[in-house]
Amino acid sequence: MIVNPVVFFDIAADNEPLGRVTFEVKNFRALCTGEHGFGYKGSIFHRVIPQFMCQGGDFTNHNGTGGKSIYGPRFPDENFRLKHTGPGILSMANAGPNTNGSQFFICTVKTEWCVNLLQESAFICCECDDASVCFRLDGRHVVFGSVKDGMDVVRKVEALGSRSGRTAKRISVTDCGVLE
Repeated sequence: MIVNPVVFFDIAADNEPLGRVTFEVKNFRALCTGEHGFGYKGSIFHRVIPQFMCQGGDFTNHNGTGGKSIYGPRFPDENFRLKHTGPGILSMANAGPNTNGSQFFICTVKTEWCVNLLQESAFICCECDDASVCFRLDGRHVVFGSVKDGMDVVRKVEALGSRSGRTAKRISVTDCGVLE
């Protein structure tokens, strides 16, 4: 059995500690340690949508437009074997195929539904196969880990979000690293 590294985020809202989240991951460790001179420490959760996800990892622009990987600006999708099966799933945020960087999101619910991009109301399963109007996470975003402990902290972060994704407070990663 392969044992994946366990990493942690200490999270705060407006500098008030919310707690620690630990993740079991395959390809996330170097950005948690900052061993390449950059990483998640000091970054923010720039987009939080209750009953969907908490997104962070843009440590260059801090608004969802930046970030970079240890491999360069972007790296290709690895595979889509793992699915968005429930709360705590850790997945790559991207801007389309093969555009992974450092941004990630933590699912707060099972996300088997899809979103019809033509409808005003988000998160309604349109039950269609038209990729031009239907958006699904599976097959588009690579799942690479899961919350091991600290889902209660993820819920605190989720509670500070909104349908637009704007957060009520500045939610930051005050420390991160590898647990031995």
